[in-house]
Amino acid sequence: MQDLESVRAKNLAAIAAAVDEVALEALRVAVLGKKGEISLMMRVLGQMTPIERQTAGAPLNALKDEINSALVARKAALADLDLARRLETEWLDVTLSPRPLQQGTLHPVSQVTEEVIAIFADLGFKVAEGPQIETDWYNFDALNIPPEHPARQEMDTFYMARAEGDDRPPNVLRTHTSPVQIRYMAEHGAPCRIIAPGRVYRCDYDQTHTPMFHQVEGLAIDRGISMANLKWVLEEFCRAFFEIEGVELRFRASHFPFTEPSAEVDIRCSWVGGQLKIGEGDDWMEILGSGMVHPKVLEAAGVDSTVFQGFAFGMGIDRIAMLKYGIPDLRAFFDSDLRWLRHYGFATLDMPTIHGGLSA
Repeated sequence: MQDLESVRAKNLAAIAAAVDEVALEALRVAVLGKKGEISLMMRVLGQMTPIERQTAGAPLNALKDEINSALVARKAALADLDLARRLETEWLDVTLSPRPLQQGTLHPVSQVTEEVIAIFADLGFKVAEGPQIETDWYNFDALNIPPEHPARQEMDTFYMARAEGDDRPPNVLRTHTSPVQIRYMAEHGAPCRIIAPGRVYRCDYDQTHTPMFHQVEGLAIDRGISMANLKWVLEEFCRAFFEIEGVELRFRASHFPFTEPSAEVDIRCSWVGGQLKIGEGDDWMEILGSGMVHPKVLEAAGVDSTVFQGFAFGMGIDRIAMLKYGIPDLRAFFDSDLRWLRHYGFATLDMPTIHGGLSA
């Protein structure tokens, strides 16, 4: 067997001289691996007599442990040296501001819906909701819409399929939120003052129309309500929504089956350099439809039309969002384009309030 002292001195010196972990690992394999120097010396012990093995085994095991400890210590020292070198070359100024994190934004439809709710809540209106799949009666008949009306044609309305042999009128994807008004009056009676925001569906698709869009309708039923009350409510809404004190509305006679008299409502505006400005100029833009609730609609909802009367109105949430925030194409509302949403979206904590401001 080789002189253990010379083996010890040679390997300890080699370990101390190792310059990186790769060299140290190669040295470990050369000394303690299966075919390493000390491993081969350990195999020789099996050829010795018990007395010889007892004499030679103890110092050989002690040498193995010493070299193994030296390898571990040198590996830790090399790691410390590597960290020290990195700290000298790599540094970070902890006083610098962090990179801004991209935050999600609210869709303009969500923001404008909250704005509309905040305004009408201040005027004493509650929010009412109803199903998006409606019966033919709630969507048309209860609203005094006759069977021959164009809105009941398949080119304008999405009808649901019925099972073969089922002769009931097919359900529809609601074409307006007016059925919510019928359901609310039938359940709660009069007087009432509600708005009904939500999704509606019609067979139409172009720059200003989509098959699914958002609408809000309002209803106020009580004794002695008149068109003057309707005009005041709509003026107050437009003044608060567009955040312009000098809002001027124009009511044009129109026809809707569910109101009588009926009126289209225009708002004064101007186009300067292709930019829309609300509340000034010599132009007018239609923004909503309105009127006094037809007595047949009240009777269909179980309200006595000889005692109560009221007004109703409806407008597209997507449309008024386009007008207020300068969004040119309605179809972009539903394209799921994050670049568009980051541009037109709103901070999630900027909740609209009447006194704090509707938008950031």
